[in-house]
Amino acid sequence: MTKFEVLVSDDEKQTIGLRAYSTKKFFDVGQPTPASHPQLMKEGEITPGIGAEEYISRRKRLLELLPENSVAILAAAPVKMMTDVVPYTYRQDADYLYITGCEQPGGLAVLSHECGLCMFMPETSPHDVNWKGPVAGVEAALETFKAEKAYPMRKIHEILPDLIGRSSKLFHNKEAAAQTLTDLKAFQKADYYGKVKNLSKLTDELRWVKSPAELKLMRESASIACQALLHTMMHSKTRPYEGMLAAKFEYECKMRGAQRMAFNPVVGSGSNATVIHYSRNDQKIEDGDLVLMDVGCELHGYVSDLTRTWAPCGSFSSVQEELYDLILQTNKECLKLCKPGANLLDIHHYSVRMLRKGLKEIGIVKRNGTDPYNELNPTSIGHYLGMDVHDSSMVSYERTLEPGVVITIEPGLYIPSSFDGPERFRGIGIRIEDEVLITETGYEVLTGSMPKEIKHIESLLNNFSHGMGMESFSNVKAATN
Repeated sequence: MTKFEVLVSDDEKQTIGLRAYSTKKFFDVGQPTPASHPQLMKEGEITPGIGAEEYISRRKRLLELLPENSVAILAAAPVKMMTDVVPYTYRQDADYLYITGCEQPGGLAVLSHECGLCMFMPETSPHDVNWKGPVAGVEAALETFKAEKAYPMRKIHEILPDLIGRSSKLFHNKEAAAQTLTDLKAFQKADYYGKVKNLSKLTDELRWVKSPAELKLMRESASIACQALLHTMMHSKTRPYEGMLAAKFEYECKMRGAQRMAFNPVVGSGSNATVIHYSRNDQKIEDGDLVLMDVGCELHGYVSDLTRTWAPCGSFSSVQEELYDLILQTNKECLKLCKPGANLLDIHHYSVRMLRKGLKEIGIVKRNGTDPYNELNPTSIGHYLGMDVHDSSMVSYERTLEPGVVITIEPGLYIPSSFDGPERFRGIGIRIEDEVLITETGYEVLTGSMPKEIKHIESLLNNFSHGMGMESFSNVKAATN
């Protein structure tokens, strides 16, 4: 290998190969650590923003929920393949990440009163490292993730069957089930006798109320999404294409530090906006049509979720404005109900009453005719939000809201082109979605910086170009406050 000289300081020289490396020594565990990414993480953190003490506390709280003589077994999410050699971008199972802090595939975590946290870690060959890079092993499980015990995955057959056999119940994240576990006869026997239970019943409880560290990440995730959507909205007048707006939003999020989208962006223009989870994003936005963007990003394991609907041409029609105002007022009134002691189901029922009344007042629904409401809006007013978009899904919507819970408020109406009603409303879909934190005294709208008043949106589109500088951006924020 050819050599070359690098000056490290005035009094120090090093001779290194063309394969240059940092002079700082650190143990690469296959994901960011304070040593490898000091610009991203502080000392004591296992993942960005979440410290070792919080992870250890989560494990203790899960142990408190485990019935006596029970064990929790969490599998890392499997790698999903696009083709025989091309994997999809990996995303860790939320429960496994919440308990271990490990962002990588191939592991299995066991939590019990008997052994604390025990991690079984994948083993790699030099060939694997050459092609995929370093991965966390037994040493990382002990030193980085603070497990009490750790073994290579090949030891699972020696250790786990006895532990499973002695347990009265086995709680498992079935959605990420690892064949290494499910092939064990002891696991199959436990499953046959009904001892295997859904771990989500316990972890959804733990994840429902967010810690201060989690809320900091969720605020940052929401802020990134708002900034990205604001730039995308300003881009829409000169680039009226669904696909371009989806690409713009993703670009702006990742430039601000997001790792990925929370879900495939919904960019529905015209009648496409009446398809609630529209994902093709392949149409040109016709002049005068509305575009509905339901988007969110993920920042270090925590997602955001918001929706805005606007006219890229810069002006709402009178029909669009009439329908939009009904949904905006419903959004605002439902926000007022968000406080400790309320619940999502009651807020949903309130939104239904408001929208039904409004549909009759503006003439979409006949006062004495059949009620087509469920055809025009089959969705709930919102859902819980956190590490997953529909977070803590096993927690009932009738559950009394508490400080630290994050929900969405997202009224909408989706009037298909085939709707048997006034023609002027056909083919219009509108949703306004905000991300809301329940506080001790009420609520905080985490997406409140994103404009939703028609006058603010029209001003934004007509007075600011998509290529503006930072000074103009400050003016935009001032104009929409």
